[in-house]
Amino acid sequence: MTHAINLALARRFERIADLLEIRGDEPYKIRAYRRAAEILAHLPEPVTRYYEEGRLQEIPGIGAALARKIEQFLETGRIPFLERLQKEVPPTLLELLQLPGLGPSKVRKLWKTLGIRDLSSLEQALKEGRVRQVPGFGAKTEERLLRALAEYRRRPQNYLLAHAWSLAAFLLEWLQDIPAVHRAEVTGPTRRWVPYLPGLDLLVAFTGSREDLLAALLGHPLLEEGEVHGNSTLTLRDAEGFPVTVHVVAPAAFGTAWVATTGSPEHWARLQALAREQGLSLTPHGLGPAGEEGPLAEEEAVYQALGLAWIPPELRENRGEIELARRDALPALLPWEAWRADLHTHTQWSDGTLSIRDLVAAAWKRGLRVLAITDHSQAQRVANGLSPQRWLAQHQEVQRVRDEWQGRMLILHGAEVDILPDGSLDFPDELLERMDLVVASPHMNLKQDAEAATARMVRAASHPLVDIVGHPRGKMWPRRAGLPLDVDALIRAALANDTALEVNSNPYRLDLGEEDLRRAAQAGALVSINTDAHHVSDFAHHVFGVALARRAWLSPELVVNAWQPETLLGWLRRRRGRG
Repeated sequence: MTHAINLALARRFERIADLLEIRGDEPYKIRAYRRAAEILAHLPEPVTRYYEEGRLQEIPGIGAALARKIEQFLETGRIPFLERLQKEVPPTLLELLQLPGLGPSKVRKLWKTLGIRDLSSLEQALKEGRVRQVPGFGAKTEERLLRALAEYRRRPQNYLLAHAWSLAAFLLEWLQDIPAVHRAEVTGPTRRWVPYLPGLDLLVAFTGSREDLLAALLGHPLLEEGEVHGNSTLTLRDAEGFPVTVHVVAPAAFGTAWVATTGSPEHWARLQALAREQGLSLTPHGLGPAGEEGPLAEEEAVYQALGLAWIPPELRENRGEIELARRDALPALLPWEAWRADLHTHTQWSDGTLSIRDLVAAAWKRGLRVLAITDHSQAQRVANGLSPQRWLAQHQEVQRVRDEWQGRMLILHGAEVDILPDGSLDFPDELLERMDLVVASPHMNLKQDAEAATARMVRAASHPLVDIVGHPRGKMWPRRAGLPLDVDALIRAALANDTALEVNSNPYRLDLGEEDLRRAAQAGALVSINTDAHHVSDFAHHVFGVALARRAWLSPELVVNAWQPETLLGWLRRRRGRG
């Protein structure tokens, strides 16, 4: 998982690059900031460690000038160069980059030619037909931008779960050093692993004043503003506007407060109703007869007092979990540690950053015991997709690495093969037959209608040499909703052909989505949870896929990544008529 401090710096460097490009600066300078942002976002260690050890310039792409800006941010929370840029170039222009088809150079044209500075002035110019007068734009571009703008404004303004967990790790470490903090934990939708959420929630057992706690939190370099609400809540934001809510509670009542703040409002209301049925009152401060509620420091005691088995946070959505907990009949969820195989990864042969040898070593270090090398097929030219000839050459290298890891890790060799618009595959069957497994994924023509998209994906799922349908919708948060599938039809095709459907754990994909996965779980379809790793740090993203499986009540037996290597290999061989 990307470290919050690295991500904060990466976003600032990316912002600098965008502002420089809008300003019209030298391309080499813009590239330097973009490269640094990419490297920082995937750095396996927090950048603070390099800073403390005087090793900032050991980070690839970080020279003396960029190292100084990192030092400024870590020491003061500010980058003066960025602040000067934002005075020269209206930072509201960055909003325009959220619209598909608008890059920094086009935004510069709109700014310099029409004086457009934000989304509102863009909308006005589009409605008045002035944008088509700018070189490089036209009437059709105006129509596309109007649709994109309307879609952007309809989009829920939620945030990534990955950002919340990454930020939480740094804030919890910071809170541990505050003397009056007795305990601090993640709570709210973050603890329930809701994929897209309104912000980060923390629960803090604290014995000092709320103002002192707020001041201590605002000393963190990632937080910029905050205020106290009543006696129990602080609200803060980081420099990106990401909201952080801190619920403050007395240490003795931590358990009831954690139950109250973790579950959905419906789950909490159902627990309170259950308490009333038993002649009790349940509040965030305690449980007992009305007016005599006693604090409980551990949440297990709350569920036990209500006659319930402890309910995992991911299930606390009032979807029948309380009734099952009364009968001690909660489903067996996929254990976090059961994910031991990644069946969709990329190397330097296509658009990954690691050699095959280094990727295998990184996977082993993460605790994996099965790894599939699945670089892109030839249709993905932008990702340096492999031709059949290059795949055969890669196979020889995979075999050499296999020999080195014999008896320790099962290394599979396949490909992520493009599903073409008509549902056919990008590689011929003769080549697919030579592979250990095939992940077939959509990457192009993602605006098909539901009928065409469903026929396309059903055809791919029914192909006898397709083992896993990768990120079936092809979505990419927040800019691409992906294919409008009839998921039930895809599930039926997968069941009929013993094909697995992928949960792509990339935080920007999470595809299949939660509701899709719930339907797959109910139908009994096989699922493969993969990271789609392109960098070392991507392996840590598996937790988001596992969390989706747990939220969907998915049986561990249906997750092929949780099978023993021999079982997984047997499934692949049977599908391919090899035993």
